[in-house]
Amino acid sequence: MINAGPSLQQTISDFVDQRRSRLIELTRDLIRIPSENTPPSGAERACQEYIAGILRARGWHPELYELADVKGLSEHPLFQPGREYADRPNLGARRKGAGGGRSLVLSGHIDTVPRGTQPWTRDAFGGEVEANRVYGRGSNDMKAGVAMNLFIAESLAELDVHLAGDLVFETVVDEEFGGVNGTLANRLRGFNGDAAVISEPSFLRVCPAQRGGRTAHITFRASGGILTEGKFPAGVIQQLTRFLANVPEFAAARRQKAQVHELYKGHADPVPVSITKVFTSPWGTKEPITVPEECKVEFYWQLMPGEAQDEVEREFFDWLDRIVSSAPELFPERPHVAFPIRWMPGSAILKSEPLVRELAACAEAILGAEPAIVGIEGPCDMFVFHQAFSIPAVLWGPRGGNTHAADEYVEIDSLVDAAKTLMLFVCRWCGLASAA
Repeated sequence: MINAGPSLQQTISDFVDQRRSRLIELTRDLIRIPSENTPPSGAERACQEYIAGILRARGWHPELYELADVKGLSEHPLFQPGREYADRPNLGARRKGAGGGRSLVLSGHIDTVPRGTQPWTRDAFGGEVEANRVYGRGSNDMKAGVAMNLFIAESLAELDVHLAGDLVFETVVDEEFGGVNGTLANRLRGFNGDAAVISEPSFLRVCPAQRGGRTAHITFRASGGILTEGKFPAGVIQQLTRFLANVPEFAAARRQKAQVHELYKGHADPVPVSITKVFTSPWGTKEPITVPEECKVEFYWQLMPGEAQDEVEREFFDWLDRIVSSAPELFPERPHVAFPIRWMPGSAILKSEPLVRELAACAEAILGAEPAIVGIEGPCDMFVFHQAFSIPAVLWGPRGGNTHAADEYVEIDSLVDAAKTLMLFVCRWCGLASAA
């Protein structure tokens, strides 16, 4: 049995170095089992069953359950209707401690965004290793983080670690596309603790805050065609041009009005505004050459912790109405706005929380330098822990790139460092049981 003495850090570091290949193997295995989220449905079961098998082999007792079986889920204020959960089980497991320690949840979402139609130069589900990278859909977001949690869960027995506090392992479904019903379900199911570490790719930074996010689908319409009597038809292009020209104005207003949270003061743009998709009509010579009559724009902007939904949306609609009213000849009808993804609030806990300070201390011990303590650059499911269940939670994970894009990857060395840090933190936070 290992103890909490000065050799603990070295023992853990040496163990992870020796078992580095296992950590990579788990990551590759998870990538090779597609678990794409394609709202309203998804395909996470195979990956969840693989994880459950690993846990059972190491003496855990994982529970795979359907979200429909969770009492009170559909009635909860944070529940988002319209998603389908048949054959998409959540997974939760609790390893009871000897007593007298703090409990901890190791959380991760097992779903990924779809492969998409972008051209990949590698197999999206191949888990290919090249130099210091593992490639594949979800490698960075967040199968490497799930593999890290799973590596720790199976390593406790190998290291003969007996924790004083409970350790909870979970992989939830439907986090992407503003899901979070899976995260909510595990809270209601009772897989909770005194704190939680969510293994999102934080780039080896301790992230106690997340931005919020709002996604709007805006549809512009006008008469089109190509051959008319008199004036050449403008279609929706002039509407689109006018809209795009005014986006910097909205972005500037957001930067001026939003109160920047302390964990985002070092970010170049705390509340970014983006155009993420523009679509008029199918491409190619199988389609007629014509002025488009309809254009759809996906408009995405991020928020600071503490910003209210009604105020943020009022700012948006006031701005859009000004664009339309300033050029009535361009807009024969008001653009249609729909919100395809739930409102994602920003959320944060204090830097002074024991969870934040103690995880940062473990990271400093492993990395040899004090880690940055900042807010992460996007929304996620952490707000459910903070705002609905008052559970302190942070984001901690490795570094990677091309997240949600083609040739997504995670950096292996950073994954190893993240695993060393998290394993040390588990032992310190939960405490080690005294030898009998």
